[in-house]
Amino acid sequence: MEEDKVLCLPRLSQVAVCGGTHGNELSGVYLVRELLKAKKNVTKQEDEEEEAVPLLMVLSHPLQQCFRYIDTDLNRCFTHASLSGPMSGMTPYEIIRARQLNTMLGPKGSHGAVDLVCDLHNTTANMGLCLITYSDCDWICLHIFRHLQANIPLRYIHFDVSNKESYSLDSVGKHGFAMEIGPQPHGVVRSNIYMAMKAGVQHMLDWVQSFNSGSTFEEGFVDVFTMVKHIDYPRDSETRTITAAIHPQLQDQDFCLLRPGGPLFQTFSGETLRYKGDEPLYPFFINECAYYEKGIALSLARKRQVMVPAIRVQTEQEQQANNQRFASEEEE
Repeated sequence: MEEDKVLCLPRLSQVAVCGGTHGNELSGVYLVRELLKAKKNVTKQEDEEEEAVPLLMVLSHPLQQCFRYIDTDLNRCFTHASLSGPMSGMTPYEIIRARQLNTMLGPKGSHGAVDLVCDLHNTTANMGLCLITYSDCDWICLHIFRHLQANIPLRYIHFDVSNKESYSLDSVGKHGFAMEIGPQPHGVVRSNIYMAMKAGVQHMLDWVQSFNSGSTFEEGFVDVFTMVKHIDYPRDSETRTITAAIHPQLQDQDFCLLRPGGPLFQTFSGETLRYKGDEPLYPFFINECAYYEKGIALSLARKRQVMVPAIRVQTEQEQQANNQRFASEEEE
């Protein structure tokens, strides 16, 4: 491989693996607890030699009571507006917690932010294992995806949202993604789902170690699912209560192509409502329990291929030059 075609990226010195952002999504909670327990068993000498990845668990009151949140969804509180707005005695608990986490892991958008945030989530939808990000050109996240995909079934979901408007915990890091897996009911742990998440996290950490050790990762194509729109349930015009459920032929068919005219909902009186879109799209988060309150019955994505360039870690000299350039940009 020609050296001038290899993109050189900064070392990933600080990596945060987070669980419990939503207090009733338990795979990540128990996985991070297990990882923290294993880390304590590593001797100081081994810790220094292997440069063990630091781990973080997001603990909050909802976790203790197995609630998703107390006042508002914590994983929607990391926009620049939420992190910098005025505070008062009426400020929701999750806004306060988001600012604490931004101080610990960020500040968001700064040179001091952790290099990579992996935030662990469960879904009730039949989505399998997915990485969800705000970028289709974050070569670190895409190469992690390629590495995981070579070992376990996986999909890459892209939400086309600016850094300023990105709202989830993983957006605080220089690089970040949510590792989402389902189906798992909220408030319980399923062993197969837990073990699949554990394998995903371990492969991710192995890739980080390999990258930091100087390995070169070749270029290649990946499939990216870019979210196009959300679809709400049919609702009563006066009461706003839902009047239909996901159609039986669509239920659990996440990432199976939905064509115009395909069954979408079945009303409570038995009528089939069909998809009226102009193009075939891929549904995901079908009938997600937590999204009823958000007015989302499912999301639709367009699939396309993205070329991921070859990368390697920067040398020490390249890193110093990059740090100086970053500092100059911050001063401006």
